[in-house]
Amino acid sequence: MFEQLVNTICNYVEVEPEDIHPESRFMEDLGFTSFDFMSMLGELEDEFEVEIDQARAANIRTVQEAADYLQELREEQ
Repeated sequence: MFEQLVNTICNYVEVEPEDIHPESRFMEDLGFTSFDFMSMLGELEDEFEVEIDQARAANIRTVQEAADYLQELREEQ
């Protein structure tokens, strides 16, 4: 899950995969804009076939939090 998320992140910001860590913050560390983040969420919904709750997604700050949430959504299916 984490590796797939890293690959998707690299489609949105100019960061090398090896520079993305579980504690990396989307905005502060990886340079995401709000638009980038929301666009990525849409792609993740398609890629993982899940529906992301926008209110919950607004509280996601780190890559690990996103990976955990995606895993949780996958398990609910």
